[in-house]
Amino acid sequence: MTSRRAYWRFYWPLALTGLVILLGRQFQNGVLARYEDAARELATWAFAMSVFMPFQALLVFVPQMANVLARSGRARAVCLRFTVGMGLLLTLPVAVAAFSGWGQAAVAPIFRLDQSTAAKVALYLRFLTPLVLIGGLRQYYAGLLIQARRTGTIMVLHGVAAATMIGMLLAGWRLGWGPVRTLALAHLVSATLHMVLAILMYALRYRPPDRPEHELLRYREVLAFFWPVAVTSLMFAVSRPVLYAFLNRTRDGIQAVAATRVAFDFSMIFGSAINQFRHLYVTFARSDLPAVRRFMLRVMVVVVALMALVVFTPLIEWILRVVLGDRVHLMGRAVEALRVLCVWPVVMTMRNYFHGQLLLRRRTGGMAAGGLCRALVIYGLSRALYEAGYLDHTLAAAVLVAGFLAEAVVAAAFARFGPAEPAPRNLVE
Repeated sequence: MTSRRAYWRFYWPLALTGLVILLGRQFQNGVLARYEDAARELATWAFAMSVFMPFQALLVFVPQMANVLARSGRARAVCLRFTVGMGLLLTLPVAVAAFSGWGQAAVAPIFRLDQSTAAKVALYLRFLTPLVLIGGLRQYYAGLLIQARRTGTIMVLHGVAAATMIGMLLAGWRLGWGPVRTLALAHLVSATLHMVLAILMYALRYRPPDRPEHELLRYREVLAFFWPVAVTSLMFAVSRPVLYAFLNRTRDGIQAVAATRVAFDFSMIFGSAINQFRHLYVTFARSDLPAVRRFMLRVMVVVVALMALVVFTPLIEWILRVVLGDRVHLMGRAVEALRVLCVWPVVMTMRNYFHGQLLLRRRTGGMAAGGLCRALVIYGLSRALYEAGYLDHTLAAAVLVAGFLAEAVVAAAFARFGPAEPAPRNLVE
């Protein structure tokens, strides 16, 4: 049985890491809000990330893959080669959208972009293209450090990367680089630094498991584990673009997209702590599941209470004033969306609890089914509300929560009725 103190030592650096990442996003929004046409700059960045993120998001679960499967020398080599191969493959469509005319022509109608906005989105993507592979390698080595329970190292790495990004954002803004150069270079430099440091820390601090597992791991087994979680993260990545695509068709669409992006990014400061439950479950649930459940419940209550304390008091207006500067005309809509999103951490806790079960059993197909269900619910509700003339920033937040709830229900069904975990294939059983 593992003590609660051990859970905290493992968990709090991961939770703080997520907070650091999300603080970096607030700086991005804050810098964009200080350019002349703040709403358009925020919306253009949202459109660019809506194109880029689905491909990068396919590699978001690489840490879980490394944690679960890369538990011997051969397994680590197989997982690393798999990660590199997938990163190169997923770079291709981003490069097409960034550098080819017909790729840009395919993107513009999705969000109903005018010519100048479409050109700026393509320019962002040219800078961001290398980040697909870089992000995959960052995730792989982070997963190995988490497997070795070096979560404090993960926190330090993300802190250094976030500080680098923030420094470049502030420098770019003061030097008058323009929004594309400022944001894109900040992302590229900080991500590259993070990858280099993660590889170095792996070489210095990684310790393999006492009992090697998956010594006969094959690529098809990695693919069988990977593709469902890749679909899951892809569905997460397309959730916002679907909402943005319909919001941008409404009256004052640019304003609604900009305010909703600010609300979603701010809510993830709290949601990121909940997302670390999957790592916690995979690492500790086998030894003491009831204690893991109690820990998750207590953390969720604290997160929801803190979010409500911020969002339903004047504190939120002060925070958004700092982020948005003199573009406070976006603040009212962002606050209204955030009040709806206060129930999001509860739904995410349910989802991540069942995701942990499916990851541990290597039955990740249930995660893919849940992610697909979430995307379909978000698309269906967004379309219905748009056609009825009701879709706005507040209902967009409610639609997002409804999509996550649908995903949690599907994941729970697969966890409850799905098969047991397959036995690992080792050289010596």
